[in-house]
Amino acid sequence: MMPPPPFELLFSNEIGLEMIYSFVIIVCSLMIYRATKEMYELSSYKGIKYFRQAFLFFAVAYFFRYFIRAFLVLFNIDEILEFSFRYVGWLSLFIFLFSSSMAIFYLLYSVMWKKWNHSKSKILMFNLLAFLIALIGASLRNRETDLLLNLILLVFISVVLFVAYRDSVKNKQKRNSLLLIYLLLFVFWILNVVDILIPRFLQIFQLIVYLASILLFMIILYKVLKKTGS
Repeated sequence: MMPPPPFELLFSNEIGLEMIYSFVIIVCSLMIYRATKEMYELSSYKGIKYFRQAFLFFAVAYFFRYFIRAFLVLFNIDEILEFSFRYVGWLSLFIFLFSSSMAIFYLLYSVMWKKWNHSKSKILMFNLLAFLIALIGASLRNRETDLLLNLILLVFISVVLFVAYRDSVKNKQKRNSLLLIYLLLFVFWILNVVDILIPRFLQIFQLIVYLASILLFMIILYKVLKKTGS
């Protein structure tokens, strides 16, 4: 086992930045989840249900994201799977990837559940896909495979949101701006995933990614609080 990290590392600038970033995103996600509880209980609208669950998964994912980033810094390693207790690193990465994938799938489903015909089979399919993505990402130490998986996921997201945007324009629904926010959220979230799978890949743009991600979560939180009157 590697020697314990120096105490001062616990308060390093990088760890502090990660802590603030993760804390803000987790709080925003949990506030969105809580603020929409009464709305869902009153309406039983399935779209709200999946929207809420998406942000619960985002909160879990960002918790494990911070956990992984902290270990990378504290133990001066390039990948979480290099951690001495390998099973801890593997499990943390698996939960992070599974939670993040489920968050994305549920958020997409909250937009498309009517078109996709709400059914338990769809939820099972999302769980299986998230499980496979997490298993591949945590087990294969291949950067090209990781990037390809995220590229495929981004293309899928873009196509789904384009279809939703086209339908909203056709039906004159006022949710175009929200769909754009979702797309940007997915783009920056995938950059967050790449940042974990391939550390230092986006180091130059890391602060921009963090600030943009926080801004998008705060915009969604603002819209939710405004809608719910909280």
